[in-house]
Amino acid sequence: MARTRIDTHHHIVPPFYAAWLQSRGIQAAGGRLLPEWSAEGALDLMAAADITTGIFSVSTPGVHLGDDGEAREKAREVNEFMASVVRGQPPGRFGFFAVLPLPDVEGAIAEVRYALDTLGADGVMLLASVRGTYLGDLAWEPLMDELGRRGTVVFVHPSELQAPEVPGIPPFAADFLLDTTRAAIHLALSGVLERYPDLKIVLSHAGGFLPYAAERVARICSPDGSNEAGIARLRRFWFDTALSSSPYALPSLLAFADPGRITFGSDWPFALKERSLHFAALLDAYPLTDDQRHAIHRGNAERLFPRLRSSS
Repeated sequence: MARTRIDTHHHIVPPFYAAWLQSRGIQAAGGRLLPEWSAEGALDLMAAADITTGIFSVSTPGVHLGDDGEAREKAREVNEFMASVVRGQPPGRFGFFAVLPLPDVEGAIAEVRYALDTLGADGVMLLASVRGTYLGDLAWEPLMDELGRRGTVVFVHPSELQAPEVPGIPPFAADFLLDTTRAAIHLALSGVLERYPDLKIVLSHAGGFLPYAAERVARICSPDGSNEAGIARLRRFWFDTALSSSPYALPSLLAFADPGRITFGSDWPFALKERSLHFAALLDAYPLTDDQRHAIHRGNAERLFPRLRSSS
């Protein structure tokens, strides 16, 4: 079978980045041990899962551990590493979402300009929240203005909640989904989606709980207090299928989301190869039309990243 999918939720863990986190006592992300990463491992997963292109992103905790200067340096180092891996493979094999040193807004804007204009990044990765501050916060408006002016693709990835972990329930199992849902609601309330209509915001893991809870939260997200306007606003988001293509989650996503705004995601290597392939197989087994399947596998991603239209 020819590789057909574009994977918009494809993580990278540069060895120097993992070593840096471990030197700071961070052994895990979201309750999962930091996985080993290699380009060979990425290509192996891609071949097994019929993926032609993987768009790299780092996961939580990003690059800001408390010091602005260090975070700027680490963001630059990670982004240059991702760009070098992209350049080292045939065109269209990889892309990357730049990591930014939030909550340092000035540093984040500078890194956006360098990553997009010099390194050729395909977009940026933003954590849903950074130490309790959520996307849509007015303090981050200058960054959103920069991204909105450029019509940037923004990949939103969850992080740990600012609350004690429940014993036996790792953050990736439930907290991640709530973190994404909170960020989506906060972004909608902020009016970012209307102020910057060219911004393309992709929510990880099918938007967390958003599709399931959309009717419940529609009014508080609405510009006029109506359900209809709230739902319309929330449907401006994009969504990926990472760990969310089960016969339980997909019906909710497909009932809520614009089918032209759903992309494929593997979540490798934080999702081990076996789990990535499991969810890919569930997506393949789900009764979609040919048009829906093509759109989710690659057509929608080609709209986000026009340079990939010739990579199939």
